[in-house]
Parts: sequence; structure tokens; C-alpha cells
Amino acid sequence: MKPIQLISPVDGSVYAERMPLSPEAAAAAVARARAAQKPWAARPLAERVALVKAGVARLTAMKETVALELSHQMGRPIRYGQGEMGGVNARTDYMASIAADTLADHMIEDSDKFRRYLAREALGVVFIIAPWNYPYLTTINTLAPALIAGNTVVLKHASQTLLVGERLAQAFHEAGVPPDVFQNVVLDHATTESLIAARAFNFVNFTGSVGGGQAIARAAAGTFTPLGLELGGKDPGYVRADANLDAAVDTLMDGAMFNSGQCCCGIERIYVHESLFDAFVEKSVAWVNGMKLGSPLDPETTLGPMANKRFAKVVRDQIAEAVAQGAKPLIDPAHFPADDGGAYLAPQILVNVDHSMRVMMEESFGPVVGIMKVKDDAEALRLMNDSPYGLTASVWTEDYDTAAALGALIETGTVFMNRADYLDPALCWTGCKDTGRGGSLSYLGFHSVTRPKSYHLKKV
Repeated sequence: MKPIQLISPVDGSVYAERMPLSPEAAAAAVARARAAQKPWAARPLAERVALVKAGVARLTAMKETVALELSHQMGRPIRYGQGEMGGVNARTDYMASIAADTLADHMIEDSDKFRRYLAREALGVVFIIAPWNYPYLTTINTLAPALIAGNTVVLKHASQTLLVGERLAQAFHEAGVPPDVFQNVVLDHATTESLIAARAFNFVNFTGSVGGGQAIARAAAGTFTPLGLELGGKDPGYVRADANLDAAVDTLMDGAMFNSGQCCCGIERIYVHESLFDAFVEKSVAWVNGMKLGSPLDPETTLGPMANKRFAKVVRDQIAEAVAQGAKPLIDPAHFPADDGGAYLAPQILVNVDHSMRVMMEESFGPVVGIMKVKDDAEALRLMNDSPYGLTASVWTEDYDTAAALGALIETGTVFMNRADYLDPALCWTGCKDTGRGGSLSYLGFHSVTRPKSYHLKKV
């Protein structure tokens, strides 16, 4: 069995190395989680909520260390490194605030003849396979409600962010969550798939690529294990004629470039009404040219390296292929001298693009965006829906009703009006088509980690 190495995008060095668990050790870890689940679920809800919130508080106290480690692990600029902690707290607080009402029994009848009610029961052992791009936020989306609802959790974090799982486990254990109730494990793909195939878990939540989701689904085939899958995305933005131009440029360019474009719901393609197209493109180029590409350890850096040089190669190849097909690049790479041909990649805006190009159809997950001119809503809708993915869509207009009417026709999980790249914990985070299935956050997030149980009690 080979060690799993975390290669830092900062300088290509080995930042961390861990040996994966053997199949026997992994099975033993799951067995401990299963043995701990019933006692954990038997604790009062208020106690579980308090322990989860204490775990998050302990993690927040480590935010400076977390920020530095994230820069080394996946290249996020140090100036933004503590940003995930705000979302971790907000999402945990919201899920905690709705837990009592969401998990409460729903009484149908309580009379001298019958007591009939619906309850929600923890699924058992929840397996989280977390990604590297927002490693704390994506984990907490399932971790917090799963623990609050009475499940035990086994976490396998991405190899690019090995230390994140360790920090989470450290924080929650120091706060008083029993070690067997929340375990961080290092697993290789073969052991992961064999555990799923053996029906070791009662729910599997995976965030990652479509290929990864397909592998999870194949491993779970025939086990009837419920899966939550958030997979690829190619999220569009549509700038209507009545849009606030400056606000649209600022938010959509940030949505395309923040985190080096490595956002699940990042903006990857933009459609602009012909009356605003030239001005939107001009302002967007100026916005992107104001970024600074460099070491994430430099406080002045606003665009760090991509998490791995192979991810950057995918984006470079898409750009080069589009240009060969007639696309026009608007950002001069010479303006970003830190571009080293490896993980450090200059941002790019492309025009003269169309849907025959991979850069407009396949997930890029990097700092590139294509912008197309459209004549009306109908053309924009056709193009937005011409995608195998459906996570979010951003519509820019000054009218709620218009945004809602367009949103009803967009094949997506979330419709934004005048914002992008954002998660509201009160709303379900979900997708359609190849983006996956299931949902987290909101009251529906508790439904994902619990099952309904009916009680029909009769007096004789």
C-alpha cells in the first residue's frame, strides 16, 4: 500500500504524507462508528447541538492556522484563507436553529383510541467524501446536520487537503464529541469502493467529479445505500438589458475568478444582451487585469495557483483549443508574469466563443470564462440550458418577477438574481442533470440524513 502524498501547489513540494488504512483497519473504524451510533442518538438533541456548535467554535479558534494550511494545501491566497470559517459558523448555526422543529414528531392523531405520528430517525453511519476546493464548507454541509440528527460520521477528505479532516476531527474531539462518533480516515480508492459495496454505510455523500460520482454509484449498485452526489458544474450568468452593469461585472467576474475559478458554483459562461455586450466585456477585462497572480503566502496576492498543475493543464488545453477554433483571448498573459506553465495560471476571458467549444460545454474549474452576445431572453435560455450540468444560474435584471419567470425555465438547482457563487443555508443546495442528486442545507438537509418512521398505535 502506497502513502498518499499532498503536493503543495505553492512550490511543488510534498506538504503532507499519510498512509491509508488497510481494509481491515478501515472496516474496524466503521464498526466503531456503528457501535457508537445508538448511544449518540440517545443523547438529548440539545446536547448534540451544543457539542457540534462547540466543535465549530474550537475550529474557528484555529482559523489562522487553518488559513496558512489552506494556502499550502490548495493555493488559496492567505488574505482569503479565513473566509470559510464565517460560512462554517453560519451554516452550523442555521441548521442548529431549525433542528428541533425539523426533527420533531409530526402528530396526526393523539386520542383515546389512536396515536398516529411521523418521526424522523437517524440513518446510522454517514460517510462523507469531501473535496479540496472549499474543504471546510463542503464538509460542514453534511457533517453538522448528520451529527445533530444522531448519526455517526466517517470523513474521508481529498488527498489535496489531507490536513483538513485532521483539523476537523481535532476540533470536534477537543469540544467533547466522542472519537468514535466522528472519525477522520485516510483511504485509497479501492478500500473506499469496497466499503461502499459491502454496505458499510447508511448514507454516502460525495462532492467531486462526474467520474468520481459514477464510481461511487457503481460501488453502491444493488446495496440500496442512499447517495448524495454533487458533481460537475458549468454555471451560467445572464445579463439582461435592464441589468445594473457595474454590479454584474463585479459579481460575475468575482464568481468566475475567485479561488482561481475552483468553485463548485463558479461562473463559467456568461451571456450578455447585445445592448450591453461591448461595455460588459470592456469592464470585465479591466476587472480581471486588476488581479495579482502570485504566491498565496503573499498578502497582496488575489489569485493564487490552481490546486494542482494537472488541473491547470485542463484549463490551458481548453483555452488553446478554443483559440484554435476562433475564440479571441482578451487577457494578455504577459500581464501576469507569475504564470509558470504549471499550477500558476493567468486568468483569461474569451469572446467569439460558441457551444462547439469545450471551454463552453465542459467543466473548466479554473480562471477562465467565455462571454457570448445574445439578442433576447429566448436565446439566453436556450444557451443556458444547453449543458449537461445544472447547479446554479445567475440572472441579472431589476425585476423579481422576470427573474422568477426565467428561473422556472432554467434547468438548474438554484436561481440567483443579481448575485452568484453563494450558498444560503436556509435554501436547499441541490442540482440536476449530471450535477448529481440529493440536497444539503435547509430543512431538507436533515431529510437527507434521516428517514421517516411511521407510528400507528391503537388502544384496544
